Amino acid sequence: MKKKCSECKLVNYPTAAVCARCGGHLDGPYGAERKRSTYLRRVVVFVMVFAAAVTGFYFSLALSAKPLDLDQRRSINAAIDLLESKGFTREVFLLRRLAAYRSEDNWLNASVEKENAFAATNFPFEIVTIYPDFFRYPADDVERAAILLHEAKHLEGADEKTAYEFVWRSREKLGWTTAGYRHSEILTQVRNQTREAVPGLFVCDINPFGDCTERR
Repeated sequence: MKKKCSECKLVNYPTAAVCARCGGHLDGPYGAERKRSTYLRRVVVFVMVFAAAVTGFYFSLALSAKPLDLDQRRSINAAIDLLESKGFTREVFLLRRLAAYRSEDNWLNASVEKENAFAATNFPFEIVTIYPDFFRYPADDVERAAILLHEAKHLEGADEKTAYEFVWRSREKLGWTTAGYRHSEILTQVRNQTREAVPGLFVCDINPFGDCTERR
């Protein structure tokens, strides 16, 4: 069993206490301390490289798409204010404090095929892309708030099923009910998407559209 110097890598005789080349200790507390120090340095370097890579990836996403203009930002803020007034405290914090909004696809979103959407979220980078249909088709701030509520769940890391179910179960709290939005194209579209994602919510024959969350 020969001893390899941790400093200069010279292989020494098994009985040697110090390295014949550099004089470094080959065993004992000093050798162990050097090994721990070398290990810690490697860990620190790895963490720094990983952090730099993640930071660079984030900025590449954020800077490859345009931010919202003033009118678009006002529309987003109005919908978030409505969510706050309805008691969605956690979701409002995510949407207001952590999300970075963009008005077009970043390079990552642009590289992936997707269906028509109102918004998209890049988790865990908390970048929310707001598409033109978000401002064009919803009837009011309530419907825009419902869309942002869906994206807030993605900001938490939730999948599509969880996001659809949360929004659909929160409709009454939000004020986005069938009674008030019976002719809403957005409500109809979201109902169909929710039925596909969470079919278990639509097995109540006594309620309109078989919706188990609809109160009579």
